Amino acid sequence: MRVRIVFGLTNKGASVPFHHQYLISGLINSLIEKNKNKFNNYVDYNFSGLKGQTKVGKEGLHFYSSKITLVFSSSSEEFLKFILKSLFEHPQIEIGKLLLVPLNVEKENMPQLGEEVKYICISPMVVISPFDPSNDPKKFISPVMDAFSDLVYENLIDRMEKSGRYSAEELAGFFKFQLIPDKNYLTKVKEEEKKFARIFPVFEQENKYEVRGYTFPFTLYAARQVQEFIFDCGIGLFTHKGFGMLDIANADPNQRTTPYEFQ
Repeated sequence: MRVRIVFGLTNKGASVPFHHQYLISGLINSLIEKNKNKFNNYVDYNFSGLKGQTKVGKEGLHFYSSKITLVFSSSSEEFLKFILKSLFEHPQIEIGKLLLVPLNVEKENMPQLGEEVKYICISPMVVISPFDPSNDPKKFISPVMDAFSDLVYENLIDRMEKSGRYSAEELAGFFKFQLIPDKNYLTKVKEEEKKFARIFPVFEQENKYEVRGYTFPFTLYAARQVQEFIFDCGIGLFTHKGFGMLDIANADPNQRTTPYEFQ
C-alpha cells in the first residue's frame, strides 16, 4: 500500500542535501523508537525523497513550493497507519533545514500488475551490501549483465522469505525472474556523458558506509506476487532506508489517488 504525505513548507528557500533519504530514515526510526512497539525491527517499507519545486544550490536542493510530498509505502497497512498517526502528532517537523507541517494524506490505488512490468526508479537501487566481505559495495556492475539481475533476485527472495508472507512452496515458484534495463536509455546517458550510477551514503547504527546506487528504467519479468512486493516494499538493498523505490513507467500517478483517512 502506498500513500503520499503532503506537508506545508513554512520556510521557503530552505534546503536539504541532494540525497536526503537518510534524514527521512532517521525521522522514521525516531517515531518507531519513541513508541517502542512491535514494529521495532520491521523493515518491509519504502519511501521516496521529498518532492516539490526546487532549485539546485551549494547546500543541495532548495524548496520553493508551498507544499512538499513524500511517497511512503508498506506491505502492512497497520504499520503505515502507525507511522502516519505518529507523524501527525507533531505540529511541525524538521528535515534538513526544512520546517514542515503535516497537512493530509492521499492513497495511491494499486495498479494492475502482471508478469511483465516496466518500471522507473524514483530512488537509487543498491545491489551490493557494504557488509558483504566478498564484494566492494562501490563496485560498478553493468545492469545489462546477468550478474546484476542475479544480485537483485537473491536479495529479493531473502527479503520475501523474511517477511513471513510466503510459504516455501510459493518462494520456490518465484524462480522466473529477469531484469532487463532500457538499453536506449543507457546509450543516451552514455552519449550525453551523464551518470545513472553514483555513490551514496548509508547509515547503520550511526556508522556511515558508502554504496553504489543505480537509477534507470527497466522491464521486470517475474510473478505477479513478486511485482506486488517490489511495488510496495522497493527493490534491492536498504529499501527501508529510502533506496529502491519504483513507479510504473509511462503512468500518471496523479490519476490514481484518493484521500486517505487513517485516524
